[in-house]
Amino acid sequence: MTQFFRKFTSNPKNDILSGITVSLAMIPEVVAFAFVAQIDPLMALSGAFIIGLIAAIFGGRPGLISGAAGAVAVIFVTMIADGHTKGMLFDQPIKNMGFFYLMACVILMGVIQIMAGVFKLGRFVRLIPHPVMLGFVNGLAIVIFWAQVKMFSHKSLEVSADGVKKYVSTYMQGTELYIMLGLVLLTMGIIWGLPKITKKVPAALTAILVTSLIAIGFNLDVSTVGSYIIEGGGTGLKGEFPTPNLELWQNLPINLDTLKFILPYAFLAASVGLIESLMTMNLVDELTETRGNGDQECIAQGTGNIMSGLFGGTGGCGMIGQTVININAGGRGRLSGIMMALTLLTFILFTDQLIEQVPIAALVGVMFMMVIETFAWSSFRIIKKIPLSDAVVLIIVSSVTVIYDLAIAVFVGVIISALSFAWQNAIRIRARKRIKEDGTKVYEIWGPLFFGSIQAFNEKFDPKTDPDQVIIDFVESRVSDHSALEAIFNIVEKYEAEGKTIKLKHLSQDCKELMYKASPKFKEVIIEDVDDPRYHLVANPEDFPNPLSDYKL
Repeated sequence: MTQFFRKFTSNPKNDILSGITVSLAMIPEVVAFAFVAQIDPLMALSGAFIIGLIAAIFGGRPGLISGAAGAVAVIFVTMIADGHTKGMLFDQPIKNMGFFYLMACVILMGVIQIMAGVFKLGRFVRLIPHPVMLGFVNGLAIVIFWAQVKMFSHKSLEVSADGVKKYVSTYMQGTELYIMLGLVLLTMGIIWGLPKITKKVPAALTAILVTSLIAIGFNLDVSTVGSYIIEGGGTGLKGEFPTPNLELWQNLPINLDTLKFILPYAFLAASVGLIESLMTMNLVDELTETRGNGDQECIAQGTGNIMSGLFGGTGGCGMIGQTVININAGGRGRLSGIMMALTLLTFILFTDQLIEQVPIAALVGVMFMMVIETFAWSSFRIIKKIPLSDAVVLIIVSSVTVIYDLAIAVFVGVIISALSFAWQNAIRIRARKRIKEDGTKVYEIWGPLFFGSIQAFNEKFDPKTDPDQVIIDFVESRVSDHSALEAIFNIVEKYEAEGKTIKLKHLSQDCKELMYKASPKFKEVIIEDVDDPRYHLVANPEDFPNPLSDYKL
């Protein structure tokens, strides 16, 4: 039993207390995202419990906190609304059909994520450049900060003349605003100052308890978790233990039309969820100087989403804000995530009245401190010292994360970084030329030869004026892809067309096999050497296209 317990934690006290802290910070954020997606807050909280528990037990990164994240929630908004409309067009109309489509979409989302883990796609997150990672962290910190600023407002339901309902936000003013700011600053002050006195108790949890006791003890008129839920249209925090949702299978039409409707949303949600989870995992790796398993995390996230959908919850993924709070509070093991999920369930089932009295100001203060910890302030210092392309990527990823969403930001950042890398390597191709005693001209190629550098490579040669004997030596170069091979073919053809003899030296075995397959003539062109480099080419010799054999050599 001891060994089993140690599997989940190395420091039980820290993990338990950090888990409780994170669960308190989880509630308003999950509820806020539920309002964005226009679903019942208890549906989002159930999803947070299920996904958080399964990901904590089976995930590839101990200490990573998962739940019903906003990055995923916003994807479902349009689908739920359209689903409600589709339901009313059935032969036997069904109200709120969008929720059943949501649960089916979450299940399909989980299946896609499991497939990503099975095919080991999680490892590709390691290819995300550091500037993209910095931009992701900064952009997400800004998004979380702005979400907390919106907590300084009240929501009210207004009905227009044509019967359209909408929520209108009105920011706090006067005494209420000053009390809110005072409690937020008090919370932040405790989180900042308590570790300087003692680290035996978690600062964030202590700050929440102290601020709550002050608000309750002095009967301050402030927004609380309970009032926040009611303002958004909820009925409170009280819920039931999640059970399999049988209505899903009774009302949802299992056919191709349903699949076509939910598949685009499921794929996008799965992609966004995995990107945020895996990049959060990378951040925890850096903070803890350990390494997680991306493929295992993909499978765990997928399993959590499938179970959430089956039990009537919404989709989710790793949450950077709650994860940073957990790490800063000392949570390192799986027990911290397990404790977060179990505590969240306890709040819903048994202590809803107590948790509803917690002032929103206390949780906002915790999130503000998390934003300060998360934002990469060093980016301001290094932005003038790093290459211009990296600085551009950092700024663009941060901006796109704030304006659009994380998935688009990461894709844009990776594409820009890849193009920049290709360009930088393209201009590094060099050719050192020399004439041997017998009149043979030797081109010594330096730098990578790939699709981006073939134009510069072609410009190095002059078949018309070169002597009759030419050698191209690739000893300091690396032929990287199919485009590079085509460039070599073209150069050889040009020299042959001029009636000149050309030889190729120091090509890898992969390159030679592809050239021999294209034309046996290359056995005369390529010089075999014991010093030939050994590396694999991107192209597979078995898949080499036949049209290249049409070169007339």
